[in-house]
Amino acid sequence: MEYTKGRIGRVFTVRVDHGDDLILELIKLAELEKIESAVFMLLGALREGKLVTGPKENRRPPEPVWTGFNDAHEILGIGDIFQENGKPKIHLHAGTARENRIKLGCLRGESEVFMVVEVFIFELEGISARRIMDPEQGFSPVNFI
Repeated sequence: MEYTKGRIGRVFTVRVDHGDDLILELIKLAELEKIESAVFMLLGALREGKLVTGPKENRRPPEPVWTGFNDAHEILGIGDIFQENGKPKIHLHAGTARENRIKLGCLRGESEVFMVVEVFIFELEGISARRIMDPEQGFSPVNFI
């Protein structure tokens, strides 16, 4: 285990509107506001999305299992924002549901908003962290620098 400590900096309340791409809008906001380290939570609905719901086998690097939807689903999620190769990287785990169909996983790729998604971002100050690709693990974990 490694860790660092910091404090809450700026707080953003964000409305992402119908038809917008949720992840793309979060990246654009992070670039505009120069957010380098943050955590966020969100709620609302997506019209479509793709989720990684685990590895096909328990080995590294993992081969992802993909699932998705293309009809409106409620969404509740938590994520973070850290820099990777000088750009903001969104890591978002979310639960989505429509009727009795429930999915939980890491939201990646296109994520079109249905009606609205509300996001609450808490910037982290005093933390020097970046995502750095680890070929053995097959992803970019947070590294403290």
